[in-house]
Amino acid sequence: MEVKRLVGGIVLAVIGITVFFALAQIFRPPGAPQRGAGSAQAVAVIHLEGIIMDGQIQPLFGAPGGTRQIIGQLQDAAADRDVAAVVLRINSPGGTPAASQEVYNEVQRLKESGKPVVVSVGEMAASGGYWIASAADEIVANPASVTGSIGVIMETTNFVELYEMLGIESEVFKSGQYKDMGSAARPLSDDEREIIQSMVDDIFQQFVDVVASGRSLDREAVLEVADGRIFTGRQAKELGLVDRLGDLNTAIDAAGELAGIEGTPRIKEMRTRSPWGIFGGGVNMPLWQLFAPGEAEGSVLLPR
Repeated sequence: MEVKRLVGGIVLAVIGITVFFALAQIFRPPGAPQRGAGSAQAVAVIHLEGIIMDGQIQPLFGAPGGTRQIIGQLQDAAADRDVAAVVLRINSPGGTPAASQEVYNEVQRLKESGKPVVVSVGEMAASGGYWIASAADEIVANPASVTGSIGVIMETTNFVELYEMLGIESEVFKSGQYKDMGSAARPLSDDEREIIQSMVDDIFQQFVDVVASGRSLDREAVLEVADGRIFTGRQAKELGLVDRLGDLNTAIDAAGELAGIEGTPRIKEMRTRSPWGIFGGGVNMPLWQLFAPGEAEGSVLLPR
């Protein structure tokens, strides 16, 4: 009986602590970015990882969330007087065009605020990842990184024969001719194929325009490599798709140079706070940072 009470007490204590810190995150007033008395000497590092999708996701164990979080961190960096430049570390195979465009636009606004932006390509910055990267002042890639994949893809699946084999029938009630376009229960018509292809072509032209503008490249030069293929970092540099070969530290140094920082810049990691950080490794924000005084909301200054 005593053992059961002890175990029950421990479980209740853990639940209570978890709920406390979760509520603390919800009701904690938003912190303002750190306001330094001196000149800006820090380089903010923001991590964009995984599939690029719109939305704001607060995961349980610190995995990357939606683009709303990345955009918020870019805005925080723009408002923080201690930040002189930003490194956007991208490790993404791509995502939706609209979400990629929104992050691209926010990078452009950050640059307009007077703060240089350097993209550091991790393992991969392909498709939508490269769409975003092209907004930066400079792109730094590892020689073995994967990038490029300038192109657009949409896909539909036809299960008609499978439905017939399984004896499944689909009845559709629709308000217009194309309302069920792309349904797996029937093949596409020629008109529908033209509609979908026109959408792909339009988004592709937008992608090419973004890369040509962001990279200051001739549009025809972009079209020559915009067939969906991927490149290593070294190949991309030869094609003018990236500026330097190197790692994250190379990108931080480049950002410091562009911002005119003398000496080694301080690094300011911009992170999404998570109440689950109290449980240690593999998550975003440990307990001591949760209540650390004098730091920006969701950021921590690190020596280098």
